[in-house]
This record gives sequence, C-alpha cells and structure tokens, in this order.
Amino acid sequence: MEYITTTDLRTKSSQLIQSLKNGTKVSLIHRSKVVGIIEPKKEPKVLTHAGIEKLKKLAHQLNLPKTTYKQREKIYREHLMKKYGKGIS
Repeated sequence: MEYITTTDLRTKSSQLIQSLKNGTKVSLIHRSKVVGIIEPKKEPKVLTHAGIEKLKKLAHQLNLPKTTYKQREKIYREHLMKKYGKGIS
C-alpha cells in the first residue's frame, strides 16, 4: 500500500489519481500519522441471467409470503395504529 501526505495532495494529485486507477489503496499521512485510507471506487457487479436464476431460487427457498402493495399498506397502517394510536393521513 502506498502513502501520500496532506501536503502532497496538492502537488502530486496526478500520481494519486494514477495509483487509484491502478487499483491500489493509498494511506493518507498527516503529521507522521495515518489518518485515513483512500481507495478506488468499486464498480458494481453486473447481474447475469445465471445470477437472476440464483436469486429466484433463494427467494423460493425463503418461502416469503406474497403480498400486494395494498396488503402491505394495510399492515403498515395497523402497525401505526397499534404503536402510536393514530395513522398517517
């Protein structure tokens, strides 16, 4: 893992960007102490057809009840009435 000081942030920003593009983490140093870690942004994974099938199998295994929006709304309103004694208008 590389390092960069707070002073070097101004002068060596292009090197910092290049390091992040290469996928390396960079420690941020301030007054001879590590105060943080700068790491590259992780790209989101693409969901493939096989991944969708796995999700469907997992959902089926969980055996969750199938409720409509109206049913969920009704359950939520009942919960509010029980907890607070009034509903949201």
